[in-house]
Amino acid sequence: MTTTQSAPEDRDLPFNVFAKSCPSRGTLEHVTGRWGGLTLGALYEGSLRFNELRRRVDGVSEKMLSQTLQALERDGLVHREAQLTNPPRVDYELTPLGREVAEHLLALIRLLEDRMDTVLEARERYDAARGAR
Repeated sequence: MTTTQSAPEDRDLPFNVFAKSCPSRGTLEHVTGRWGGLTLGALYEGSLRFNELRRRVDGVSEKMLSQTLQALERDGLVHREAQLTNPPRVDYELTPLGREVAEHLLALIRLLEDRMDTVLEARERYDAARGAR
């Protein structure tokens, strides 16, 4: 049986995000975490300086954004460009891999935004059935 015909659990993959020791799990966490996903989505629009990015990703602290950018840069999703000017200027942009990942994230974001009425109705039904506040 070829790889394309086998079930996902039968494939001999070099990486398996469901295995706790797989390095892909850490990258998935960086990408799908609240700040990682929003940072990648914001950078999809183009290169941004740190403070521009912080304003675009409303609610992120300076520390969290810095940690997020470092993790995404380490994973090869974000490129950091430091320019030797006075004052120093640092720009962040997506790598080709980062753009590809961001495209998928933005598709999910758009789907969720488009279906929020359905989500909010489901929450109301859930809360009403359980007597929530």
